[in-house]
Amino acid sequence: MSILKAVKVSRAPFFGLGIVGLYWGTFSAMVPELKAQVGASDAQLGWALMTAAIGGMAAMFLAPKVAKALGKYQLPVLAVLLALLSQLPVFAHSLPFMFVMMVVLGAGVSGFDITSNMRLSELEERHGLHLMNVNHAMFSLCFGLSALAVGWMRQSGMGIAEVFPFMGGILLFVSVLTWEKNWKPMHKEEGDAAAPASLPWFFILTVAVMLFVSFVGENATESWSALFIERELGGAVGHGSFGPTTLGLVMFTVRLLGQVFTEKLGEERVVLWSGVFGVIGSLVMALAPTQTVALLGIGISAIGMAVIVPTANSLLGKLVHREQRAVAISRAWMFGFSGFFIGPALIGFVSQHWGLRVAFVIVAGLVATIIPAVLMIKSKRAAGSYSGA
Repeated sequence: MSILKAVKVSRAPFFGLGIVGLYWGTFSAMVPELKAQVGASDAQLGWALMTAAIGGMAAMFLAPKVAKALGKYQLPVLAVLLALLSQLPVFAHSLPFMFVMMVVLGAGVSGFDITSNMRLSELEERHGLHLMNVNHAMFSLCFGLSALAVGWMRQSGMGIAEVFPFMGGILLFVSVLTWEKNWKPMHKEEGDAAAPASLPWFFILTVAVMLFVSFVGENATESWSALFIERELGGAVGHGSFGPTTLGLVMFTVRLLGQVFTEKLGEERVVLWSGVFGVIGSLVMALAPTQTVALLGIGISAIGMAVIVPTANSLLGKLVHREQRAVAISRAWMFGFSGFFIGPALIGFVSQHWGLRVAFVIVAGLVATIIPAVLMIKSKRAAGSYSGA
């Protein structure tokens, strides 16, 4: 399938995930500045970042109802809201404010992210195409480019008060592209089997585990690689941004390739080998003696982390009835996406007591759980115990 065709079919959520990438790339590259502005320790910064999970879980629980209520306006409205919320770091000058800020940001980012993914799952079924990897590639591209741009801004002397307003303006501009002129909701079709009375919790929870550990590995690297390079390996100010930049750009490339590999190899096999690469990359980072080796580890980790989330989304969409899809994805993400915020907190706690190298070893152990999770789903599917329709 043509990548251009996939982009055309899913243009609105494609740019939606691009907006999420632009914001997180900016935020991740500014973590050293934000940490200094607030005056937080490693552990305090980690806990502050984790509070975003509170807002994120609430937003994901409500996402199916919010999306239904907003209808064709769901992506543009949530995109504009995120652009406005993205300015909160400018006002973060105390630890209590940062805790509250991260709850609100967690809700804004998570709500928009999951709504884009729910829309993608609908479009995948409607057009019979695999769309997740190319769309998540857009997230990674925008994440990497924004992190690189912010690195240049920091080196030129720009701070939080200049960087976030500039990026917020870009978010508002791109939000226009999330409008779907010919938006249509999903309707039940004649001949459809009735939806099961209960949700298929085995598949939801197993995919949730995949999402959780993938997000732990991804965002732990996003949020702490800059500090790891600048503090642990002696990198100059601004050089730390090469960490999230490498992660984003490698993930972008691999997700484009994943668009092809998933169609040829199937979701389960792709996720399994991704978990293996994720483990190796985290261990290389933990043992890195130089910035070059650290960036190599980040690149290997990015190869692993790149396609787990989008491919697991597609897999879950195939395993549940279409009438259960939005709720099933939102419930899997409620648990899974919490890893996006728990990862940095875990790194902060471990770093405070044992250092960042030990923290990345723990991340490797968590990512390894993806392997048995994939094997469990494969076994269940082979037995015919699923209710996709």
